[in-house]
Amino acid sequence: MDGQDVSVDEDEALKQYLPGGFGKHAREANVAAQIQRTKRLESTNLPEQKDADTENSHSNTEEDSSDDSDLEDEFPTSHELILKTQERAVTTLTVDPSGSRLITGSTDCTIKLHDFASMTPNTLRAFKSVDPTASKTSASSETHPVYHVEFNPLSPSQVLVICATPRAKIFSRDGEQLVEFNKGDMYLRDMHNTKGHVSEITTGCWHPTDKNLCITAGTDSTLRIWDVNMKRAQKDVIVHKSRVAGSAGRTRMTAIVWGSSIQGGPNMLVAAALDGSIVMWGGEGPYTRPAAEIRDAHKKDTWTSGIDISADGRTVVTRGGDDTVKLWDTRKFKQAVSIVEHESTSSQYASSNIKFSPNSSSILTGSQSGKLHILNPATLKPELITSVTPGSPLITVLWHEKLNQIITGSVNAETHVLYNPATSTRGAAMVMSKAPKRRHIDDDPTLTTDLSQGISGDSIINPNGLLTTDQDSTSHAARHPNVGLTASGKSRDPRRPHIPMTTPFAKSQPDELHIKNNIPLSSMRDEDPREALLKYAEKAEKDPMFTNAWKHTQPKTIYAELSEDEDEEEGPHQKRAKRG
Repeated sequence: MDGQDVSVDEDEALKQYLPGGFGKHAREANVAAQIQRTKRLESTNLPEQKDADTENSHSNTEEDSSDDSDLEDEFPTSHELILKTQERAVTTLTVDPSGSRLITGSTDCTIKLHDFASMTPNTLRAFKSVDPTASKTSASSETHPVYHVEFNPLSPSQVLVICATPRAKIFSRDGEQLVEFNKGDMYLRDMHNTKGHVSEITTGCWHPTDKNLCITAGTDSTLRIWDVNMKRAQKDVIVHKSRVAGSAGRTRMTAIVWGSSIQGGPNMLVAAALDGSIVMWGGEGPYTRPAAEIRDAHKKDTWTSGIDISADGRTVVTRGGDDTVKLWDTRKFKQAVSIVEHESTSSQYASSNIKFSPNSSSILTGSQSGKLHILNPATLKPELITSVTPGSPLITVLWHEKLNQIITGSVNAETHVLYNPATSTRGAAMVMSKAPKRRHIDDDPTLTTDLSQGISGDSIINPNGLLTTDQDSTSHAARHPNVGLTASGKSRDPRRPHIPMTTPFAKSQPDELHIKNNIPLSSMRDEDPREALLKYAEKAEKDPMFTNAWKHTQPKTIYAELSEDEDEEEGPHQKRAKRG
């Protein structure tokens, strides 16, 4: 045994059980597995095409597979990241030019702020929720749905927020209100003389070259150009006069776009109205007369919800409420270049949009069935149709240039970020490449116990909140009941009523017998106060509490004694009879 080598077989189970080293280990994530979990089952669906040569279909399978891979590289739709932060339909969304922050607006009257850098695969949530129409001065302020949010492309610290009110607002990228524009006088007939919109605003956008200017479109038949440094009155007013009989020259402005050419040409302003017309002005004015107008661009009294202009400024695409998508040439602004049938959702969701891709090589829009349609910018024929939210209409779409990712908002309150790990950068690709955040043991509902189930309610004191009996309440608000409350227990939200603190000594709506037997002096609310005081008169006279020092020297009260005759004579004096 001394001169022989001893060989010991390795025990794999023991090797896996024992640690490979000591000290703090760096936590690494399986990035490939995380990205694979976000791969879409239905990534590319080409429109159906009738091929006469069906016999050669089997021989061309390799070519078809190569075409599918080329489509995946061209359109970033192979993977998706789902954000479920809103409570109702997502009507609008915007991403800052750097691609680091996402803001969504919804019909739940809030905007949610998301930061891609702070999100991990298991913490997909917004870091802040803001109600744009909430007022600090009024506890009973109204809330309105959000129609449009848009980052300033030249100054990303400013966000234009438009709700269903006559006032547009400018917020910071952190959700703080910076500017609130003025409201006009609704009793003035001439819209040129009002200092703001007199009715609800529908949409708006930023100036393409001036970071201080933005424009809003309202239901008062006007477009108003604002300077962010002058909130008391607009800079310019554009009044659109409708030619429809019986409209009194007024209509509602439904969509607007302010675009400029990449080559540095003059910018232009194009707007759509409810009377079916599309109007174009020069971007720098004057705005007294439009440069071109198409009266019957879409069907009258249908909501043209989407409009966009290409990067070269030569084509304009519109999505009307008459179930059509039309392409227009700005150089011959008279007839549509291309027209295709596309079911509209603007009758129910007025912010349904249509967008050009960053290089204007494609056109994006949603559909009633929840599919994303990518159209050819020349013929408007579908290049790709992919299902994003089946059965739930797709309202808003956006293709970000730096991220190379497509972001969509749907009626089911979901925000989908479509991306391709090979061609997309940052954004959703960065989120899925991170290690999951390590959660505390208390965050796991299967390892925690709800003590309210096993302890009597009389012995539990839960300040600033109510006792919950739901064992599955794993939300952030359930785990942090004091968040959003002041030191006195009142809500920081002025619209939310104050919930009184529940203690064993103050139950909610106790019975009268319990109050009468256990709470001292509770019966004084129902008795006569004069009788309640006079019942202590005899005790005060025999044993005075405050005048006990002068008990023997206190003078005796003497009342005047009247006879019965004097009592009868006493009475109301008779009125003297008038003489003459």
